[in-house]
Amino acid sequence: MDAEKDTTENPETQPAQAEAPAIAADTAEPPDGPDGMDAACKREISIEIPADVVSKEQTTVVQKYSKQASLPGFRKGKVPPGVVRNRFSKEIHNEVMETLVPQYFREAVVKSGLRPVAQPLIYALEAEPGQAIRFKAAFEVVPEFELGAYQDIKVEKLNVKITDEEIEAELKQIQERQASFDPINEERGVKDGEFAQVGFQAIPKETAADTKPQAKPAGEEKPGQAATAAAQPVQMDEVLVEIGGANTIPEFSENLRDAKPKVNAIKKKTLPELNDDFAKELSKDFQTLDQLKQRIRENMETEQKHQAEHTAKEQLVEKLLEKQDFSVPRAMVEHQVDLRLERGLRALAAQGMRTEDMRRMDFRRLRAGQREAAVKEVKSGLLLEKIAEAEKIQVSDEELGQEIAALAGQTHQTPEEVRNRLTQEGALERVRSRMRSEKALNFLYSKPE
Repeated sequence: MDAEKDTTENPETQPAQAEAPAIAADTAEPPDGPDGMDAACKREISIEIPADVVSKEQTTVVQKYSKQASLPGFRKGKVPPGVVRNRFSKEIHNEVMETLVPQYFREAVVKSGLRPVAQPLIYALEAEPGQAIRFKAAFEVVPEFELGAYQDIKVEKLNVKITDEEIEAELKQIQERQASFDPINEERGVKDGEFAQVGFQAIPKETAADTKPQAKPAGEEKPGQAATAAAQPVQMDEVLVEIGGANTIPEFSENLRDAKPKVNAIKKKTLPELNDDFAKELSKDFQTLDQLKQRIRENMETEQKHQAEHTAKEQLVEKLLEKQDFSVPRAMVEHQVDLRLERGLRALAAQGMRTEDMRRMDFRRLRAGQREAAVKEVKSGLLLEKIAEAEKIQVSDEELGQEIAALAGQTHQTPEEVRNRLTQEGALERVRSRMRSEKALNFLYSKPE
């Protein structure tokens, strides 16, 4: 599955929201290695929540439960605190932890000056009744690295020039798309260069071969076999087949040439003449064929310039990465893998792939296949951010507003709706950060040679 993306997309680098940190109370050490945190990016801090703070929070929670609890023998809101502590001890403990642990973790990382890029792992937790709560937190940060020489990086900028031959080839394709297929009212077979209008049924190979399917014990099916067994014949009606055509399967031409009973109709393709009338038929924007050719030239130049610029920027990022060697947080890489897989699955869905077929895919293998590209994307995003800082490149509120308006147009929402959604998801600054990285890449690309 191809999850190709623009190299300017910036991975998330904002500090993590530690409202619900992962707690591993029985873990003495946080995980490292392939399935844990990157050792060069991992940071650990020890935190203590004073006993009096814990006691005060417990009292607050008990009071809340006393007002809300409904227990036999007590009126609602009149349950004694001692009864509440005994009856809801586990719930009270959990609520105190969920309130104090994130709060003290945030305060500790602010004081340390560290910026976590993902949820922390809480471990080595000590929470005895009447005692201070002690724990350790492990998390990843973007490691400090020196920005090497980047001002001298150069890439070849292609000079786009559209030839008359390319214009004629594109015009020919437009002419082919405007062709008409006129019936031939003669009692004869179809000949080369003509089109047979036929209907046919496509039968899955396994279905056709297995005239006497054999029952198999449960569990013996091979991967993908269930999907094959469920495949149904496909009926297609009124399909035009060019006899002897370059793109026609030879067997079709051989079996349909001169055939009568198999063919519903014989049709001849007629191409419109390339003249001013042809241009006018295409659009009211054109009065002459020359105007149409000029538009074709302009569109091809725009497309090829965009592609040439995209290719050059990819080469520029590759050269930038060659000059830098630093570790990146595994959490950011996994997040980027998620984004790539999401784009790939959306593309497959747009091509008609069914959800149940997607569920059969080997996602472990797919994730592994995306990881190398994801690492490059995270690194390039961090490098471009650092270049933006060095060059004092900023994204104004006006520019951010224009981007939000563009996103609104793509999603058929109002700019206010898009801004509110991005704000709620904590993604507004990530959009600004991505735009800043794009401006940094444009800065490098636009430097005079």
